[in-house]
Amino acid sequence: MYPKAKLKRNARSQGEKRVNLMNSIQALIVDDSSVMRKIVERSLRQAGIELSKVFEAGNGSEALAVLEENRVELILCDINMPVMGGLEFVKQLSGVKNAKGVPVVMITTEGSESHVLQALSAGAGGYIRKPFTPDQVKEHVIPLLAVKA
Repeated sequence: MYPKAKLKRNARSQGEKRVNLMNSIQALIVDDSSVMRKIVERSLRQAGIELSKVFEAGNGSEALAVLEENRVELILCDINMPVMGGLEFVKQLSGVKNAKGVPVVMITTEGSESHVLQALSAGAGGYIRKPFTPDQVKEHVIPLLAVKA
């Protein structure tokens, strides 16, 4: 058993490591509302996640096109969108080379557990319900980034 002081030191160094792991994160934010995309980006920054580049897409089809040309470390995606919704987008990610191993967080107004379970079974690593706070973003996103690193 470690002394309490040593545990605190280890926890502190792990926290510092997480911050260092998140330097230069490229993220893809997929939502049919440009305002919501900006809110998500701002929440990521307020959660302490350093973003070097943010790609945006208005639906799953546009997001797939972005991923054909660009590599990202994080994807945040709405569920309900025109043309291609978030669930279909997540299902199609398995065939996209630049999306292999990239954590996906679904953002939804859906209150039903079935939508959330569908997203998780399709490959999403987590979800956040709208409306959300930067603290909720931090709680759901940072662990996924730490696991990926």
